[in-house]
Amino acid sequence: MAPYDAGVESTARVDEVLALVRSSGGRATSARRAILQTLFEDSHEHPTAEQITSSVQRDQPDVAESTVYRFLDELEKLGVVNPVRLGHGPAVYHLAEHTHHHHLVCGRCGRMVEVSDEIFDSLRRSLRRDHDFEIEPRHFTLAGHCTSCTDP
Repeated sequence: MAPYDAGVESTARVDEVLALVRSSGGRATSARRAILQTLFEDSHEHPTAEQITSSVQRDQPDVAESTVYRFLDELEKLGVVNPVRLGHGPAVYHLAEHTHHHHLVCGRCGRMVEVSDEIFDSLRRSLRRDHDFEIEPRHFTLAGHCTSCTDP
């Protein structure tokens, strides 16, 4: 059996998304391939559009930030990425294929903690029972303060 190669896997995933883009009438350009490659290679991160642009421009300096924003919008419509606001900064992007997770963000120091979707299980049951309402949080951010910032 061949050893695991993350580069091969991310290339296959990039090809899959580009096929989806083409099937929806979009083009598969080298800039779009580079944007996707950055997203898949850094899939554990939550990069901003500016960070994605900077990464892409290392190899392709002619790729404009507006190109990155337009393609991220297209990827969001196709259900490939989710933009998320983590406090007052710019939106960050993560792959929609990842399991649902949410963020706790400290308003003082900016510390971010990822929490699993199960944190909403009790709230889901309560809202269903008491208000006949189903929540569907895709990516949720709760602002507050970490104990380091609230402890005297």
